[in-house]
Amino acid sequence: MDGTLIGADIVDVGGLEEIPRRGARTVVTRAGTIALFRTGEDRVFALADRCPHRGGPLSHGIVHGDHVTCPLHNWVIALATGAAEGEEAPCVPCFRVRVEGGRILLSLGGP
Repeated sequence: MDGTLIGADIVDVGGLEEIPRRGARTVVTRAGTIALFRTGEDRVFALADRCPHRGGPLSHGIVHGDHVTCPLHNWVIALATGAAEGEEAPCVPCFRVRVEGGRILLSLGGP
């Protein structure tokens, strides 16, 4: 996916249909590589594309409900918070994302 800057911190990263349901795509930004996840209910989430456990690419993981399972060591990460299952504190940086008119808009300006 390519990103188009449309505001100071907002990037249009493509259409919703570019991410398969229960799948992911990545975009490279000034904040690093970000994984965009689409759930079976068409909710979209954005996390840094790196599991903190062993650096696995979360975009290669399995999306189930509002979670993704790391492809390397099966850590389960909440898409909404970036927290690993069983942990209270987030361990993966999250980014704000919204869908408008079928386009995915990613905010790089913080949580």
